[in-house]
Amino acid sequence: MSNNFIKVENPVLIVEGKQADNERLKAESDYLRGTIVEDLQDRMTGGFTSDNFQLIRTHGMYQQDDRDIRGERQKQKLEPLHNVMLRARLPGGVITPTQWLGIDKFADDYTSYGSIRLTTRQTFQFHGVLKPDIKLMHQTLNSIGLDSIATAGDVNRNVLCTSNPVESELHQEAYQWAVKISEHLLPKTRAYAEIWLDEEKVETTEDEVVEPILGSNYLPRKFKTTVVIPPNNDIDLHANDLNFVAISDNGKLIGFNVLVGGGLAMTHGDKATYPRCADDFGFIALEHTLAVAEAVVTTQRDWGNRVNRKNAKTKYTLDRVGVDTFKAEVEHRAGIEFGDSRSYKFTHRGDSFGWVSGIDGKHHLTLFIENGRILDYPSKSLKTGMAKIAATHQGDFRLTANQNIIIAGVAEADKAAIEQLAREHGLLNDTTSNQRKSSMACVAFPTCPLAMAEAERYLPKLVDDVETILTKNNLADESIILRVTGCPNGCGRAMLAEIGLVGKGPGKYNMYLGSDLAGSRVPKLYKENVDEAGVLTEIDALTARWSTERINAEAFGDFVVRAGIVDQVNISVRDFHDD
Repeated sequence: MSNNFIKVENPVLIVEGKQADNERLKAESDYLRGTIVEDLQDRMTGGFTSDNFQLIRTHGMYQQDDRDIRGERQKQKLEPLHNVMLRARLPGGVITPTQWLGIDKFADDYTSYGSIRLTTRQTFQFHGVLKPDIKLMHQTLNSIGLDSIATAGDVNRNVLCTSNPVESELHQEAYQWAVKISEHLLPKTRAYAEIWLDEEKVETTEDEVVEPILGSNYLPRKFKTTVVIPPNNDIDLHANDLNFVAISDNGKLIGFNVLVGGGLAMTHGDKATYPRCADDFGFIALEHTLAVAEAVVTTQRDWGNRVNRKNAKTKYTLDRVGVDTFKAEVEHRAGIEFGDSRSYKFTHRGDSFGWVSGIDGKHHLTLFIENGRILDYPSKSLKTGMAKIAATHQGDFRLTANQNIIIAGVAEADKAAIEQLAREHGLLNDTTSNQRKSSMACVAFPTCPLAMAEAERYLPKLVDDVETILTKNNLADESIILRVTGCPNGCGRAMLAEIGLVGKGPGKYNMYLGSDLAGSRVPKLYKENVDEAGVLTEIDALTARWSTERINAEAFGDFVVRAGIVDQVNISVRDFHDD
């Protein structure tokens, strides 16, 4: 599949002009050190100042504040209640029970919300960590073998990997490659260890190459990588810059098809921005994996737009220089030629809930965690339940890219005890609908500074209402891939949903329709600036038609395209923006 939006006859490899201020910031940062150490010692403010506000992102943190109380604090002439959100580095989402207990305790003792948040990047986040506790947070992670290096900022971020371990040998191989890719593309600067772990700084010489892959200015924009095992596109590869699709022979991994240039973020009203599916460059043997990963990253490093950050992602570089030009450069840098793409097919997305058995005789229990928020609620003590499971579990946990968690590697003799704990604490509920399991939201309010509308707090009631609508329209056992994001940045992957709601303002959303079950199609704008009541009215009308006009077991996204309710987004940016 080719998604090259713009035909390029005379490619512009380097965008000329005054560079964005982030480029100055990175160049002057002394390889991501800045003055973070000095800022940590300043207790006159709970936040980070100047360039450090941005630099802490490359150490896995975002400065936030509680927007629910921002106005009241302003009235009291107080600064916002600054805190940080930390996102851990967890390639492939694998975490041990011991590590889980460590993060569980830290969340209890040092976060404002007391929760562990599972994310669409197959890792966990702490929310609400105050400045005096930030260094302790990093040292706690280090003590249990974790870190947050390069989980935000202009670097390659947490590497995703298909998490459902049904084919355990193949999954294990793919997971090992996810870890290798993550390690290979990490920043080489020792800034993280010096600042947070008190490692002594080693001075570099003037001509020393500190960052051979990322460069002294790092990447033009964030970069995301995945490893995925067909037929389940559970990590939504088309949301990512670089993807390795596992090709197997008799259950053994023999290589990857490499897909480049996916991405979902856009800006409301800016038609130069758009979501884009990735292009399939072709097949590579296993031994070329790291060389190709490095070549894609360095090509984007050198050719990416450093003038306009809104057009700095890999997807825009491909459309500016042309897919063939970019691919040829990757081949040159890696010293390989891509082979013909091997046959593969994605038939579904999402997680397989309940128990599944692997070929090694072990069992794996996937738990649905609404919005990925692990917290004790009045009706379900999710956080306590997970801690109790971690205290006895002999396998590991695997976080999924859909905000859920797998209790993996359970022996036959331990199944009943694990299931009992999960049920007692509301982690396993047989009445959870297919629709709820197919729905997802980003964090949005009150912590995300970019949020324009509610998402996580809006989703549960929205799903209640959608369940009622589906039942009314004789579709109670069906589901729609439904995703809500508080802004157009793409964190909740609404731009790969059958119904995607993208926040436009308080209580208002742009409504997109038409992705498919495989996650290989971007949806199209259907209605703009719709309020919550209008969202339900539209879903009611659309599902009523779906119920009576669908052909066979046609999925909702396929129906709205076939019925002409929205056009299919193909390869031109004009298809997306209606120009």
